[in-house]
Amino acid sequence: GIEMEIRSIVALSLAAGAAIGAGAVEGLRAQARPLAYVVGEINVTNKEGFAKEFGPMARKALALAPGYRALALGGKTVSIAGQPPNGRVIINVFDNLDAAVAAYNSPAFKAAKKIGDKYATFRTYAVEGRSN
Repeated sequence: GIEMEIRSIVALSLAAGAAIGAGAVEGLRAQARPLAYVVGEINVTNKEGFAKEFGPMARKALALAPGYRALALGGKTVSIAGQPPNGRVIINVFDNLDAAVAAYNSPAFKAAKKIGDKYATFRTYAVEGRSN
């Protein structure tokens, strides 16, 4: 009777809703892009100028980028294989590779880097993380 029809309609609605929800989750997963890590090797020639003028300005500029977090800022390094880095090592993370590249190409970071170049030499590159 009518009760059976209502149960069928409810069951079909729930099944359709579950399928739509599962599809939405898969769509979101497909859109998720891997994080990007920026690694920098910095040979500081003037520690005071670098720390006072460049550091705060650079971090402020990068903080505007999506997902920015500093993971390592010149901590102790140990060589496992090959030559050790020639100076400080920094590792920053961003939401994705485009965000990382845009952060380092931003006018605010370029202005900081111009100051930083007076106190250090830089080797900086971005690497995309795993997508799973």
